[in-house]
Amino acid sequence: MKNRVYIKDLKDHVGQEAIIAGWVDVRRDQGKMVFFDMRDMTGKVQCVVLPKSTAMEIAGKIRPEWVLKITGNVNKRPDKNINAGVLNGDIELEVTGIEILNKAETPPFEINENTIAVNEDVRMKYKYLDLRTERMQKNIRMRHKAIKLIRDFLDKEGFIEVETPILTKSTPEGARDYVVPSRIWQGMFYALPQAPQQYKQLLMTGGVEKYFQIAKCMRDEDTRGDRQPEFTQLDLEMSFVKREDVMELNERLLVEIVKTLYPEKKIQELPFPRLSYEEAVKKYDTDRPDLRKGKKNNDLLAFCWVVDFPFFEKTNKSDNPQAEGEWTFTHNPFSRPQEKNIADLLAKKNVANILTDQYDVVLNGSEIGGGSIRNHEPEALRKVFEILGHKTEDIEKNFGHMLHAFRSGTPPHGGIAWGLDRILMILQDEPSIREVIAFPKTGEGRDLMMGAPTEISDKQLKELGIKLSK
Repeated sequence: MKNRVYIKDLKDHVGQEAIIAGWVDVRRDQGKMVFFDMRDMTGKVQCVVLPKSTAMEIAGKIRPEWVLKITGNVNKRPDKNINAGVLNGDIELEVTGIEILNKAETPPFEINENTIAVNEDVRMKYKYLDLRTERMQKNIRMRHKAIKLIRDFLDKEGFIEVETPILTKSTPEGARDYVVPSRIWQGMFYALPQAPQQYKQLLMTGGVEKYFQIAKCMRDEDTRGDRQPEFTQLDLEMSFVKREDVMELNERLLVEIVKTLYPEKKIQELPFPRLSYEEAVKKYDTDRPDLRKGKKNNDLLAFCWVVDFPFFEKTNKSDNPQAEGEWTFTHNPFSRPQEKNIADLLAKKNVANILTDQYDVVLNGSEIGGGSIRNHEPEALRKVFEILGHKTEDIEKNFGHMLHAFRSGTPPHGGIAWGLDRILMILQDEPSIREVIAFPKTGEGRDLMMGAPTEISDKQLKELGIKLSK
C-alpha cells in the first residue's frame, strides 16, 4: 500500500499525517468521541475520532477485526494520558479518514486476549484467527528469528543447506511410514521421510562435507501426547569428524541462540555437563534428566549431554509379540559402534555390551536433539542389519543403495538432528509444541481447519488403481 506507515514507526511521524492499515483491536465510545485501537504486525496504536470529523459516520459502524485503512494526524498525548512503557503509549492517531477494506464476523474467541485457556479444538479450527493474537505472533516470529540465526551461524561455519526429497522409499528403520501411491507405477508406493537420515549420509558420500537443512519429517505414529505427524528438525551432518567435533559445534550454536534471542534466560552450567547413559539411568532413572536447581524458574536452562548409549536392546511383547527377545537398535541403525566395540560388531558377539557413539542433548528434562558418528564402512553396516534379524536379500532390497554408496569411498562422518519445535516450546515457555507451530494438527493427527484427513473420490482411487476394503 503506497505511503503506508507501520504502526511501530508512527513515533517518527509526530506532527505529520500518516496512513496505517490493519485490524480493529478494541473499540470503545466515550461521549461524542470514538476511540479504537488499530493493530498490524508491528504493534498497536490508539486512534481517536473527534465529534466533527468526516470519519465519524464510518467510525460508528466499525467492529473488532474489521480491516481498515486509516488516515490521520500523529499527535503527542497529553502528559496525564501517557501510558509509559507501552509501544505508542505517548502518541495517538487523530483519524481524518477511514476506508473499510474488509468486514469481519464476530470471532469465536477474543483476539486481543491470551487464548491459551480457549478450547484447543476451537483454536485449531480457527487457526488463522488464533495466529492474530499477540502470543502466537510472538511465537512464530521468534521461530523465524531462531531459524535465521541457525542458518547464519552454520553458513559462517562453512555449511550449505541442501533440500532432500519428500517422496522417497519405504525402509524399515524406525517408526511407521506415511506412504504415497504412484499413479504412473500402479501398485508401487513412495514414502514420506521420517527424517533425511539416509540422504544426509549420501551427501557425505557426495563430498558435500558440511550439510544442514530445516527439514520436515513425517511419522505415522499412534496418538502419543505432545507429538505431531509432521514436525521440523534442524538436520546436520559433517565429514571427517569425531564425536567431540559435532558436540562442540552444537553446543556453541545452542548457547548463541539463548544469548542472542533469550538474554533474560540463564544457562545453568557451561560447558554443558556430560553423563553416560548408564550414569543417567542409575542416578535419575531416565536418559533425559532434568538437572535444574529450582524447577519452577522458567528462565533457568539446564542443558546436558548424554553419551555412551548401548547400540542394541532386546525387544519385548509390548513392542511386538512376535519379535520378543530379538535385537533392536536403541536409536539409529546407521550409528557406528565405539572403536573398542568394532570387533564385537563384526563378529556379532557380546551384542548387549556394544556401545555406540550416540549423543543426546537434553534441556530441562526433554531430549531436544540426538545424533551419532555414523557407520561409513559397508560391512559394519551390514552386520548391524544382520544382528537386527534382516535376511541377506532384505538387506540388499531395503538398504543396498547405502551399501553400494559406502563402497565408493565414503568419509567418516557424523551429525545430529534437533527437534526444533520442542526447543522453541521450551524457550517460549509454552506447554505444547502446537503453540509454536503455525498450523498444527491434533494429537490424533487431524487438521481441524482444513478438515484433513478426508476421503478422496472414486475417480482418484481408480486412477491410482486402489480399491478400499469395507
